[in-house]
Amino acid sequence: MDKAHGNLSGPATRRILEREYSEYNQAAYQRLAAISVAHLYRLRNSEGYRKRNASYQPTRPTPIPIGERRKPQPQGLPGYVRIDTVHQGDLDGRKGLNHINVIDQVTQWEIIASTPQISELWLLPVLEEMLGQFPFVIRGFHSDNGSEFINYAVARLLDKLRIEQTKSRAHHCGDNGLVETKNGAIIRKHIGFGHIDAKHAQAMDQFHRDHMNPYVNFHRPCAVPKVLTAANGKRRRVYLRWATPFELFRELPGCENHLRPHITLAELDRFAQIQSDSCART
Repeated sequence: MDKAHGNLSGPATRRILEREYSEYNQAAYQRLAAISVAHLYRLRNSEGYRKRNASYQPTRPTPIPIGERRKPQPQGLPGYVRIDTVHQGDLDGRKGLNHINVIDQVTQWEIIASTPQISELWLLPVLEEMLGQFPFVIRGFHSDNGSEFINYAVARLLDKLRIEQTKSRAHHCGDNGLVETKNGAIIRKHIGFGHIDAKHAQAMDQFHRDHMNPYVNFHRPCAVPKVLTAANGKRRRVYLRWATPFELFRELPGCENHLRPHITLAELDRFAQIQSDSCART
């Protein structure tokens, strides 16, 4: 009976035994129809039963106590970043490099880097260097539930930097939606989908640092969402304005108070004026 029905629970199995005798008049089930659930479990735990009917349970996922499962609430302050990885394809069994994309939720300030692999050996130095490229202090770090970011090595790094770690909630695909849209709008649009071998990761990382990151933050306008709430409470976003991340940062009240100690707003202004938007793109 257990083999036929896939080892159902005790009460469900007992009900089937009752039905076999009472509903279908199977005389062989007359004694089993009156078996108690407790005795049924005792039989299942006996050595002789387990030899004849071995059942296996799949490995159950173990909750990992790293990061708080919630959507970050920056309250209009910069420094709450979202992070995701973008794999640059495989070809003939050769792994492509990986882009790491980090974006601030409030200003849309974006830092991109590349690494041959996303293992701990390669990822941690790149991650620490990326967080240091932001001109303002980082307060929050949000990712999906991938093991490249939800692990004790990354947790120790963030704890050392005094950065709060959060992770996406189940059935809330929008929790990390901002960085995922930037994966397509920035990385896929400018780098493409084609394979780039992992051996070129260092050169690609230098390209991001020298060209891509300055371009997207000082010269590439991005859509600024405005949330409208209808009378029925339904919310929708409209995009009536476009501005660069640096412009959005400058408009924050007391923006200079959020800068790192060795960075000034005047320095960022001078850097933004070195090239025009079109020159920076070419």
